[in-house]
Amino acid sequence: MSEKNESFRDSIGTVEKDGKRHWIYPKRPVGKFYNWRSYASWVYLAVFAVLPWIKMNGHPLFLFNIFERKFILFGKIFWPQDFFLFVLGMLTFMVFIVLFTVVFGRLFCGWVCPQTIFMEMVFRKIEYWIEGDGEKQRRLSAQPWDTEKILKRGGKVLAFILVSFVIAHYFLAYLIGMDNVVLYISEGITKHIAAFAPLVIFTAIFSFVYLWFREQACIIVCPYGRLQGVLLDKHSIVVAYDYLRGEKRARFNRHEERTAGDCVDCGDCVKVCPTGIDIRNGTQMECVACTACIDACDSVMEKFNFEKGLIRYASETNIAQKEKWTFTPRIMAYSAVLTVLIGVLTVLLFSRKEISTTIMRAQGQLYQMQGKDTVSNLYNIKLVNKTYNDFQLHLKVLSSNSANIKMVGKDLEVMKESIGDGVFFVQIPKNELTKRKTQVEIGVFAGDKMIDKVKTNFMAPVY
Repeated sequence: MSEKNESFRDSIGTVEKDGKRHWIYPKRPVGKFYNWRSYASWVYLAVFAVLPWIKMNGHPLFLFNIFERKFILFGKIFWPQDFFLFVLGMLTFMVFIVLFTVVFGRLFCGWVCPQTIFMEMVFRKIEYWIEGDGEKQRRLSAQPWDTEKILKRGGKVLAFILVSFVIAHYFLAYLIGMDNVVLYISEGITKHIAAFAPLVIFTAIFSFVYLWFREQACIIVCPYGRLQGVLLDKHSIVVAYDYLRGEKRARFNRHEERTAGDCVDCGDCVKVCPTGIDIRNGTQMECVACTACIDACDSVMEKFNFEKGLIRYASETNIAQKEKWTFTPRIMAYSAVLTVLIGVLTVLLFSRKEISTTIMRAQGQLYQMQGKDTVSNLYNIKLVNKTYNDFQLHLKVLSSNSANIKMVGKDLEVMKESIGDGVFFVQIPKNELTKRKTQVEIGVFAGDKMIDKVKTNFMAPVY
């Protein structure tokens, strides 16, 4: 493209030259891609609404309780001690996003991203129902505040707030559990002011985003749009305009032989874009790959008996050189790294201990002699129960048949989803100790079942 044509990259479509907000009033999309996205959104919204109600072993299937630092995934509880799994999971997710973007561009944004799903498939449809299509919304915005405008704008604001209030309840359910949300609703606001406050905050945030901020969340806040500029290459599949077939643009005239390209310069691809860009200028940061421009262009092509696909999912190589998409060394490398990370994460998740045990020698304590032939060391034990069951536990030295463990005070027990601790002596016959520091292995048993084992050091006199 020429330098003149590249000037559009110096600004974004939602900001006027004087710096004021340029409001986008997209035309209602119609077409097969929009229908497929609608079906996908129904599945997404159904899953979003149903998941908080599903339980395993009496507990939520998913819970992200940041207040109590308690997380449940597929019925398994995770605590701060499992933070390394979270880090590894996030690293795996980031590599997946990188790989996905390298191959499919910003497909995630248009089809799966919650911001797009709620904005385009929930709130935008409510807006179309109340205020009409894009052009009607534009005229309504320009007209004075008469009865029609007050009723339509007021109705839209009220509907957006109510829907945001419902979404906020579900959002809160993922944090504290649906049982608690239902309990707080049934017992009333006065008894649960602390829970009602975040509900109001979430409702206000969602209302603000979908009433006013809208596409700015994708353009300004979300870093993914800028990230794709680094990740995309000429082999990435994006929503693209076939400039070889479309240029030179010209209006359609049935009475003249057409010598121009297939683009009839109708502007429908711009009118339906929710971020206000012209896809014919090439891949842009603001594009969320929503496919609205594909449907609009296909409709025009069909009207004039031109081949569909002037705007389509394609790569730069596919358009410029008519080459089919292939696996590149870059994609293979990312895939290999992703496979390794998924494998490591899977192994760690399946080998994760239900009870995590830490045993340390008591600080400031040396060995003690019990009579003339036995040496003892004092230890502290801390246990994290990551299950929904209570445990009565006992300890046994695995590395010595003649060693003995003596608890100090209470028996060793740990309640469900909690932390337990205790103090105990390890006693070993002197004749088994040949070094000042000997490594011993201690098993943690629930009945006859060993649920964990820990290695620690045992101090003894040197003879």
